[in-house]
Amino acid sequence: MSAIFGIGIDIEEIARFAQLTEQWGLRFERRVFTEEEIRYCNGKILPAQHYAARFAAKEAFSKAIGTGWTGAFRWTDVEVRNDSAGKPSFVLHNGLSDQFGRLGIHLSLSHSGAYVAAMVVIQQDHME
Repeated sequence: MSAIFGIGIDIEEIARFAQLTEQWGLRFERRVFTEEEIRYCNGKILPAQHYAARFAAKEAFSKAIGTGWTGAFRWTDVEVRNDSAGKPSFVLHNGLSDQFGRLGIHLSLSHSGAYVAAMVVIQQDHME
């Protein structure tokens, strides 16, 4: 049996990420996203939509672990990848992997018009 460790949700405006990537380019991208995420997003027709979705996922993850942007959380230690069917999931790096890598982490992303949303549910085994 498992218990919920944490839940996080976030919504972002796509236009904000179009502005950030246009204004700051790689300086912004490398601060928040991994090289794999940058390659993925820039390979899409609407990169800002994918950057916004990944940011929302990372923000939702930070809420689910209960730290926000503080503590062990580092933007590039949380990586969003898609499997061959397009299903998103996280790959955790460094301290986040050590601390949360053994938990069940579920990610859902949604795109609609000018917004993207992400929801994260983290499960842990229930010990009795």
